[in-house]
Amino acid sequence: MADHIGVRVCTFFLLFFFVTPNQCMQCHFGCTCFAATNTVRCVSKDLRAVPLSIPGYARTLIVTGNNIPQIGPDSFPELENVTNICLSNNRITELGSHIFSSMVSLRSLDLSGNPLALIHPEALSIPGGPLLELNLSRSLYNSTSLTDLTTAMRWGGLAGLVLLDLSGNRLALLAPATFSRLPGLRHLLLRHNSLASVRRGAFAGPRRLELLDLSHNAFRAFPAEALGELGRLGKARVRLGGNPYLCSCESRRFAAWLDSSAAPRVEDAEDVRCASPRELRDAPLRGVGARAVGCGVPVRGVPAGEVSLQTSYAFLGLVLGFVGMVSVLVLYLNRKGMKRWVAETREACRDALAGYHYRYEIDTDPRRGPPSDGDGVGTGRFGTAPPPRITPDTRDGGQMPADVRLKGTGMAPGN
Repeated sequence: MADHIGVRVCTFFLLFFFVTPNQCMQCHFGCTCFAATNTVRCVSKDLRAVPLSIPGYARTLIVTGNNIPQIGPDSFPELENVTNICLSNNRITELGSHIFSSMVSLRSLDLSGNPLALIHPEALSIPGGPLLELNLSRSLYNSTSLTDLTTAMRWGGLAGLVLLDLSGNRLALLAPATFSRLPGLRHLLLRHNSLASVRRGAFAGPRRLELLDLSHNAFRAFPAEALGELGRLGKARVRLGGNPYLCSCESRRFAAWLDSSAAPRVEDAEDVRCASPRELRDAPLRGVGARAVGCGVPVRGVPAGEVSLQTSYAFLGLVLGFVGMVSVLVLYLNRKGMKRWVAETREACRDALAGYHYRYEIDTDPRRGPPSDGDGVGTGRFGTAPPPRITPDTRDGGQMPADVRLKGTGMAPGN
Protein backbone atom coordinates (compact mmCIF):
# COMPACT_ATOMS: atom_id res chain seq x y z
CA MET A 1 0.00 0.00 0.00
CA ALA A 2 2.78 2.40 0.92
CA ASP A 3 4.56 1.52 -2.26
CA HIS A 4 1.43 2.28 -4.22
CA ILE A 5 1.06 5.72 -2.58
CA GLY A 6 4.70 6.45 -3.25
CA VAL A 7 4.27 5.68 -6.93
CA ARG A 8 1.34 8.12 -7.12
CA VAL A 9 3.32 10.89 -5.44
CA CYS A 10 6.24 10.40 -7.82
CA THR A 11 3.90 10.44 -10.76
CA PHE A 12 2.37 13.73 -9.54
CA PHE A 13 5.73 15.42 -9.22
CA LEU A 14 6.81 14.17 -12.62
CA LEU A 15 3.67 15.58 -14.17
CA PHE A 16 4.14 18.86 -12.32
CA PHE A 17 7.75 19.39 -13.34
CA PHE A 18 7.62 18.02 -16.88
CA VAL A 19 4.10 18.20 -18.23
CA THR A 20 3.06 21.58 -16.81
CA PRO A 21 6.15 23.47 -18.01
CA ASN A 22 5.72 22.04 -21.48
CA GLN A 23 2.11 23.27 -21.57
CA CYS A 24 3.17 26.71 -20.37
CA MET A 25 5.98 26.95 -22.89
CA GLN A 26 3.51 26.53 -25.72
CA CYS A 27 2.57 30.24 -25.31
CA HIS A 28 5.48 32.60 -25.97
CA PHE A 29 6.59 34.94 -23.21
CA GLY A 30 4.79 38.26 -23.65
CA CYS A 31 1.90 36.72 -25.57
CA THR A 32 -1.52 35.69 -24.38
CA CYS A 33 -3.03 32.45 -25.55
CA PHE A 34 -6.76 31.66 -25.51
CA ALA A 35 -7.38 28.01 -26.14
CA ALA A 36 -11.15 28.45 -26.01
CA THR A 37 -11.13 30.82 -28.98
CA ASN A 38 -7.99 29.43 -30.65
CA THR A 39 -6.40 32.89 -30.49
CA VAL A 40 -2.86 34.08 -29.68
CA ARG A 41 -2.25 37.78 -28.95
CA CYS A 42 1.16 39.47 -28.79
CA VAL A 43 0.26 43.16 -28.53
CA SER A 44 2.74 45.97 -27.78
CA LYS A 45 5.43 43.78 -26.20
CA ASP A 46 8.35 45.32 -28.13
CA LEU A 47 9.03 42.06 -29.90
CA ARG A 48 11.91 42.03 -32.38
CA ALA A 49 10.66 39.00 -34.30
CA VAL A 50 7.53 36.97 -34.76
CA PRO A 51 7.21 34.41 -31.93
CA LEU A 52 8.13 30.92 -33.06
CA SER A 53 6.44 28.96 -30.27
CA ILE A 54 2.84 29.32 -31.44
CA PRO A 55 0.42 26.68 -30.11
CA GLY A 56 -0.81 24.26 -32.73
CA TYR A 57 -4.46 24.97 -31.90
CA ALA A 58 -4.11 28.65 -32.92
CA ARG A 59 -6.44 29.82 -35.68
CA THR A 60 -6.02 33.53 -35.18
CA LEU A 61 -2.61 35.18 -34.62
CA ILE A 62 -2.46 38.85 -33.63
CA VAL A 63 1.00 40.44 -33.44
CA THR A 64 0.69 44.25 -33.37
CA GLY A 65 2.44 47.30 -31.91
CA ASN A 66 5.92 45.75 -31.87
CA ASN A 67 9.25 46.54 -33.53
CA ILE A 68 9.79 43.87 -36.18
CA PRO A 69 11.86 45.31 -39.07
CA GLN A 70 11.39 42.41 -41.47
CA ILE A 71 9.77 39.04 -41.87
CA GLY A 72 11.12 36.17 -43.93
CA PRO A 73 10.47 32.52 -44.85
CA ASP A 74 11.38 31.32 -41.33
CA SER A 75 9.01 33.65 -39.49
CA PHE A 76 6.01 31.30 -39.60
CA PRO A 77 7.11 27.66 -39.56
CA GLU A 78 4.40 25.01 -39.72
CA LEU A 79 1.29 27.07 -39.01
CA GLU A 80 -1.05 25.11 -41.17
CA ASN A 81 -4.12 25.79 -39.03
CA VAL A 82 -3.86 29.59 -38.88
CA THR A 83 -6.67 31.25 -40.88
CA ASN A 84 -6.34 34.90 -39.74
CA ILE A 85 -3.13 36.79 -39.06
CA CYS A 86 -2.77 40.44 -38.09
CA LEU A 87 0.68 42.05 -38.33
CA SER A 88 -0.34 45.72 -38.24
CA ASN A 89 1.80 48.54 -36.83
CA ASN A 90 4.98 46.52 -36.35
CA ARG A 91 7.30 48.86 -38.30
CA ILE A 92 7.89 46.19 -40.91
CA THR A 93 9.90 47.54 -43.86
CA GLU A 94 10.67 44.37 -45.81
CA LEU A 95 8.65 41.35 -46.90
CA GLY A 96 10.78 38.40 -47.99
CA SER A 97 10.03 35.57 -50.36
CA HIS A 98 7.45 32.85 -49.59
CA ILE A 99 6.73 34.20 -46.12
CA PHE A 100 3.30 32.63 -45.78
CA SER A 101 3.85 29.55 -47.91
CA SER A 102 3.30 27.23 -44.91
CA MET A 103 -0.09 28.80 -44.11
CA VAL A 104 -2.19 26.78 -46.50
CA SER A 105 -5.36 27.69 -44.57
CA LEU A 106 -4.75 31.45 -44.45
CA ARG A 107 -7.84 33.47 -45.36
CA SER A 108 -7.19 36.97 -43.99
CA LEU A 109 -3.89 38.89 -43.85
CA ASP A 110 -3.53 42.34 -42.24
CA LEU A 111 -0.29 44.26 -42.89
CA SER A 112 -1.69 47.75 -42.33
CA GLY A 113 0.31 50.54 -40.71
CA ASN A 114 3.74 49.23 -41.75
CA PRO A 115 6.15 51.34 -43.88
CA LEU A 116 6.80 48.66 -46.48
CA ALA A 117 9.73 49.77 -48.63
CA LEU A 118 10.64 46.41 -50.18
CA ILE A 119 8.21 43.69 -51.23
CA HIS A 120 9.57 40.53 -52.83
CA PRO A 121 7.70 39.44 -55.99
CA GLU A 122 6.76 36.14 -54.33
CA ALA A 123 6.07 37.54 -50.87
CA LEU A 124 2.36 36.74 -51.14
CA SER A 125 2.72 33.39 -52.85
CA ILE A 126 0.75 30.68 -51.02
CA PRO A 127 0.13 27.22 -52.47
CA GLY A 128 -3.48 26.85 -53.51
CA GLY A 129 -4.18 30.61 -53.30
CA PRO A 130 -6.42 30.44 -50.21
CA LEU A 131 -6.14 34.16 -49.32
CA LEU A 132 -9.46 36.04 -49.46
CA GLU A 133 -8.77 39.36 -47.68
CA LEU A 134 -5.64 41.52 -47.85
CA ASN A 135 -5.33 44.74 -45.86
CA LEU A 136 -2.46 47.02 -46.94
CA SER A 137 -3.88 50.34 -45.78
CA ARG A 138 -1.27 52.91 -44.68
CA SER A 139 1.49 50.47 -45.54
CA LEU A 140 3.17 51.58 -48.79
CA TYR A 141 6.26 53.66 -48.14
CA ASN A 142 6.52 55.22 -51.62
CA SER A 143 5.60 54.72 -55.27
CA THR A 144 8.27 52.03 -55.60
CA SER A 145 6.38 49.99 -53.04
CA LEU A 146 3.29 50.19 -55.24
CA THR A 147 5.28 48.83 -58.17
CA ASP A 148 6.56 45.98 -56.00
CA LEU A 149 3.05 45.28 -54.77
CA THR A 150 1.68 45.17 -58.31
CA THR A 151 4.34 42.62 -59.22
CA ALA A 152 3.64 40.60 -56.08
CA MET A 153 -0.11 40.51 -56.88
CA ARG A 154 0.66 39.22 -60.37
CA TRP A 155 3.05 36.51 -59.16
CA GLY A 156 1.31 35.63 -55.90
CA GLY A 157 -1.57 33.62 -57.30
CA LEU A 158 -4.27 35.80 -55.72
CA ALA A 159 -7.03 34.88 -58.14
CA GLY A 160 -9.36 34.12 -55.23
CA LEU A 161 -8.82 37.44 -53.43
CA VAL A 162 -12.17 39.02 -52.55
CA LEU A 163 -11.20 42.17 -50.60
CA LEU A 164 -8.21 44.47 -51.14
CA ASP A 165 -7.73 47.54 -48.94
CA LEU A 166 -5.20 50.13 -50.20
CA SER A 167 -6.55 53.11 -48.27
CA GLY A 168 -4.35 55.90 -46.94
CA ASN A 169 -1.29 55.20 -49.10
CA ARG A 170 -0.99 58.61 -50.87
CA LEU A 171 -1.55 56.91 -54.22
CA ALA A 172 -1.54 59.50 -57.01
CA LEU A 173 -1.92 57.27 -60.05
CA LEU A 174 -3.20 53.81 -60.88
CA ALA A 175 -1.45 52.21 -63.82
CA PRO A 176 -3.56 50.25 -66.31
CA ALA A 177 -4.02 46.56 -65.49
CA THR A 178 -2.97 47.04 -61.86
CA PHE A 179 -5.68 44.59 -60.77
CA SER A 180 -5.75 42.45 -63.89
CA ARG A 181 -4.72 39.29 -62.00
CA LEU A 182 -7.52 39.63 -59.45
CA PRO A 183 -10.58 38.34 -61.30
CA GLY A 184 -12.46 37.39 -58.12
CA LEU A 185 -12.07 40.80 -56.44
CA ARG A 186 -15.35 42.17 -55.10
CA HIS A 187 -14.35 44.98 -52.73
CA LEU A 188 -11.63 47.48 -53.72
CA LEU A 189 -11.00 50.21 -51.14
CA LEU A 190 -8.96 53.21 -52.32
CA ARG A 191 -10.20 55.92 -49.97
CA HIS A 192 -7.97 58.63 -48.43
CA ASN A 193 -5.41 58.67 -51.23
CA SER A 194 -4.30 61.37 -53.70
CA LEU A 195 -5.94 60.02 -56.85
CA ALA A 196 -6.91 62.79 -59.28
CA SER A 197 -7.76 60.84 -62.44
CA VAL A 198 -8.92 57.45 -63.63
CA ARG A 199 -7.15 56.06 -66.68
CA ARG A 200 -8.55 53.66 -69.19
CA GLY A 201 -8.15 50.08 -67.99
CA ALA A 202 -7.42 51.05 -64.38
CA PHE A 203 -10.06 48.62 -63.08
CA ALA A 204 -9.77 46.01 -65.79
CA GLY A 205 -9.58 42.47 -64.46
CA PRO A 206 -12.15 42.18 -61.65
CA ARG A 207 -15.28 40.84 -63.31
CA ARG A 208 -17.49 40.70 -60.22
CA LEU A 209 -16.63 43.94 -58.47
CA GLU A 210 -19.33 44.94 -56.00
CA LEU A 211 -17.81 47.94 -54.22
CA LEU A 212 -15.29 50.58 -55.37
CA ASP A 213 -14.41 53.19 -52.77
CA LEU A 214 -12.81 56.35 -54.26
CA SER A 215 -13.91 58.73 -51.52
CA HIS A 216 -11.63 61.37 -49.98
CA ASN A 217 -9.16 61.60 -52.84
CA ALA A 218 -8.14 64.56 -55.05
CA PHE A 219 -10.74 64.27 -57.82
CA ARG A 220 -11.87 67.68 -59.13
CA ALA A 221 -13.79 66.38 -62.13
CA PHE A 222 -14.43 63.20 -64.06
CA PRO A 223 -13.91 63.62 -67.83
CA ALA A 224 -15.64 61.43 -70.39
CA GLU A 225 -12.89 58.79 -70.33
CA ALA A 226 -13.09 58.39 -66.55
CA LEU A 227 -16.90 58.21 -66.63
CA GLY A 228 -16.67 55.52 -69.29
CA GLU A 229 -14.30 53.52 -67.09
CA LEU A 230 -16.66 53.78 -64.13
CA GLY A 231 -19.58 52.87 -66.36
CA ARG A 232 -17.93 49.52 -67.17
CA LEU A 233 -18.29 48.46 -63.54
CA GLY A 234 -21.87 47.45 -64.20
CA LYS A 235 -23.95 47.14 -61.04
CA ALA A 236 -21.09 47.81 -58.64
CA ARG A 237 -21.56 50.27 -55.81
CA VAL A 238 -19.30 53.33 -55.92
CA ARG A 239 -18.31 55.85 -53.26
CA LEU A 240 -17.20 59.25 -54.56
CA GLY A 241 -17.80 61.64 -51.66
CA GLY A 242 -15.26 63.84 -49.91
CA ASN A 243 -13.42 64.95 -53.07
CA PRO A 244 -12.67 68.65 -53.85
CA TYR A 245 -14.94 68.88 -56.90
CA LEU A 246 -14.78 71.98 -59.14
CA CYS A 247 -18.27 72.97 -60.27
CA SER A 248 -17.52 74.30 -63.76
CA CYS A 249 -18.28 73.40 -67.36
CA GLU A 250 -16.19 70.23 -66.99
CA SER A 251 -18.40 68.96 -64.17
CA ARG A 252 -21.64 69.41 -66.13
CA ARG A 253 -21.33 65.99 -67.75
CA PHE A 254 -20.47 64.43 -64.38
CA ALA A 255 -23.57 65.96 -62.77
CA ALA A 256 -25.74 64.51 -65.52
CA TRP A 257 -23.98 61.15 -65.19
CA LEU A 258 -24.87 60.92 -61.50
CA ASP A 259 -28.55 60.92 -62.42
CA SER A 260 -28.29 58.65 -65.44
CA SER A 261 -29.35 55.02 -65.39
CA ALA A 262 -26.06 53.93 -67.01
CA ALA A 263 -24.05 54.98 -63.95
CA PRO A 264 -23.27 52.59 -61.06
CA ARG A 265 -25.11 53.16 -57.82
CA VAL A 266 -23.31 55.96 -55.96
CA GLU A 267 -23.83 55.19 -52.28
CA ASP A 268 -22.73 58.60 -51.01
CA ALA A 269 -24.24 60.81 -53.70
CA GLU A 270 -25.26 63.37 -51.05
CA ASP A 271 -21.58 63.79 -50.12
CA VAL A 272 -20.57 64.60 -53.71
CA ARG A 273 -20.40 68.37 -53.22
CA CYS A 274 -18.70 71.39 -54.76
CA ALA A 275 -15.51 72.66 -53.19
CA SER A 276 -15.12 75.61 -55.59
CA PRO A 277 -16.00 78.26 -56.69
CA ARG A 278 -16.72 79.96 -53.41
CA GLU A 279 -20.34 80.81 -54.18
CA LEU A 280 -21.13 77.12 -54.77
CA ARG A 281 -19.06 75.66 -51.95
CA ASP A 282 -20.71 72.70 -50.21
CA ALA A 283 -23.57 72.66 -52.73
CA PRO A 284 -24.65 69.19 -53.95
CA LEU A 285 -23.08 68.66 -57.35
CA ARG A 286 -26.06 66.64 -58.53
CA GLY A 287 -28.30 69.73 -58.34
CA VAL A 288 -25.90 72.13 -60.04
CA GLY A 289 -27.07 72.89 -63.59
CA ALA A 290 -25.26 74.30 -66.60
CA ARG A 291 -26.25 77.92 -65.90
CA ALA A 292 -25.21 77.67 -62.25
CA VAL A 293 -21.66 76.81 -63.27
CA GLY A 294 -21.51 79.58 -65.88
CA CYS A 295 -21.80 77.28 -68.90
CA GLY A 296 -23.87 77.77 -72.01
CA VAL A 297 -25.17 75.16 -74.40
CA PRO A 298 -22.25 74.07 -76.58
CA VAL A 299 -22.44 74.88 -80.28
CA ARG A 300 -20.58 72.71 -82.75
CA GLY A 301 -17.69 74.52 -84.39
CA VAL A 302 -17.83 77.54 -82.06
CA PRO A 303 -15.14 77.98 -79.38
CA ALA A 304 -16.26 78.09 -75.77
CA GLY A 305 -15.24 81.76 -75.43
CA GLU A 306 -17.36 82.83 -78.37
CA VAL A 307 -20.30 80.85 -77.04
CA SER A 308 -20.03 82.72 -73.74
CA LEU A 309 -19.85 86.07 -75.58
CA GLN A 310 -22.90 85.23 -77.68
CA THR A 311 -24.73 84.22 -74.54
CA SER A 312 -23.88 87.59 -72.98
CA TYR A 313 -25.19 89.45 -76.04
CA ALA A 314 -28.39 87.43 -76.01
CA PHE A 315 -28.90 88.18 -72.33
CA LEU A 316 -28.32 91.91 -72.95
CA GLY A 317 -30.86 91.84 -75.79
CA LEU A 318 -33.43 90.23 -73.52
CA VAL A 319 -32.88 92.90 -70.87
CA LEU A 320 -33.23 95.76 -73.36
CA GLY A 321 -36.34 94.20 -74.86
CA PHE A 322 -37.90 93.91 -71.43
CA VAL A 323 -37.11 97.55 -70.65
CA GLY A 324 -38.68 98.61 -73.98
CA MET A 325 -41.85 96.65 -73.29
CA VAL A 326 -42.17 98.24 -69.87
CA SER A 327 -41.69 101.71 -71.38
CA VAL A 328 -44.38 101.13 -74.03
CA LEU A 329 -46.76 99.85 -71.36
CA VAL A 330 -46.18 102.93 -69.19
CA LEU A 331 -46.80 105.25 -72.15
CA TYR A 332 -49.98 103.42 -73.04
CA LEU A 333 -51.36 103.64 -69.54
CA ASN A 334 -50.58 107.39 -69.41
CA ARG A 335 -51.73 108.25 -72.95
CA LYS A 336 -54.25 110.91 -71.83
CA GLY A 337 -51.73 112.67 -69.71
CA MET A 338 -49.23 112.50 -72.56
CA LYS A 339 -51.76 114.11 -74.93
CA ARG A 340 -52.40 116.88 -72.43
CA TRP A 341 -48.68 117.41 -71.99
CA VAL A 342 -48.14 117.59 -75.78
CA ALA A 343 -50.98 120.12 -76.17
CA GLU A 344 -49.67 122.30 -73.38
CA THR A 345 -46.18 122.15 -74.81
CA ARG A 346 -47.47 123.16 -78.24
CA GLU A 347 -49.42 126.14 -76.83
CA ALA A 348 -46.38 127.22 -74.86
CA CYS A 349 -44.28 127.11 -78.04
CA ARG A 350 -46.91 129.17 -79.90
CA ASP A 351 -46.93 131.83 -77.19
CA ALA A 352 -43.16 131.97 -77.21
CA LEU A 353 -43.05 132.39 -81.00
CA ALA A 354 -45.78 135.10 -80.91
CA GLY A 355 -43.80 137.02 -78.29
CA TYR A 356 -40.63 136.87 -80.38
CA HIS A 357 -42.58 138.07 -83.47
CA TYR A 358 -44.13 140.98 -81.56
CA ARG A 359 -40.81 142.13 -80.19
CA TYR A 360 -39.27 142.00 -83.63
CA GLU A 361 -41.97 144.24 -85.08
CA ILE A 362 -41.96 146.90 -82.35
CA ASP A 363 -38.20 147.01 -82.26
CA THR A 364 -38.05 147.94 -85.95
CA ASP A 365 -36.94 151.60 -86.03
CA PRO A 366 -38.20 153.62 -89.12
CA ARG A 367 -35.63 156.31 -88.45
CA ARG A 368 -32.99 154.01 -89.77
CA GLY A 369 -34.47 154.54 -93.25
CA PRO A 370 -33.58 157.42 -95.77
CA PRO A 371 -33.75 161.12 -94.62
CA SER A 372 -37.23 162.69 -94.23
CA ASP A 373 -38.52 165.41 -96.74
CA GLY A 374 -40.02 167.46 -93.96
CA ASP A 375 -43.42 165.93 -93.45
CA GLY A 376 -42.18 163.33 -91.08
CA VAL A 377 -42.42 160.64 -93.70
CA GLY A 378 -39.21 159.21 -94.98
CA THR A 379 -38.77 158.63 -98.69
CA GLY A 380 -36.74 155.95 -100.22
CA ARG A 381 -35.43 155.12 -103.61
CA PHE A 382 -38.82 154.01 -104.84
CA GLY A 383 -40.93 156.77 -103.34
CA THR A 384 -42.68 157.41 -100.10
CA ALA A 385 -42.08 154.74 -97.50
CA PRO A 386 -45.20 153.39 -95.84
CA PRO A 387 -45.77 154.25 -92.18
CA PRO A 388 -44.70 151.63 -89.71
CA ARG A 389 -47.32 149.08 -88.73
CA ILE A 390 -48.20 149.25 -85.12
CA THR A 391 -50.16 146.43 -83.53
CA PRO A 392 -51.80 147.01 -80.16
CA ASP A 393 -50.76 144.73 -77.39
CA THR A 394 -53.86 142.86 -76.28
CA ARG A 395 -52.20 141.80 -73.11
CA ASP A 396 -52.21 145.50 -71.92
CA GLY A 397 -55.94 145.94 -72.47
CA GLY A 398 -55.63 147.17 -76.06
CA GLN A 399 -53.65 150.29 -75.05
CA MET A 400 -50.53 151.04 -76.92
CA PRO A 401 -47.56 152.21 -74.87
CA ALA A 402 -46.91 155.98 -75.10
CA ASP A 403 -43.38 155.59 -76.38
CA VAL A 404 -44.68 153.39 -79.16
CA ARG A 405 -47.59 155.77 -80.11
CA LEU A 406 -45.28 158.74 -80.47
CA LYS A 407 -42.48 156.82 -82.08
CA GLY A 408 -43.83 157.32 -85.59
CA THR A 409 -44.41 161.14 -85.13
CA GLY A 410 -40.93 161.99 -83.96
CA MET A 411 -42.28 163.56 -80.74
CA ALA A 412 -40.97 162.91 -77.34
CA PRO A 413 -43.26 161.33 -74.77
CA GLY A 414 -43.23 164.47 -72.69
CA ASN A 415 -44.57 166.87 -75.47
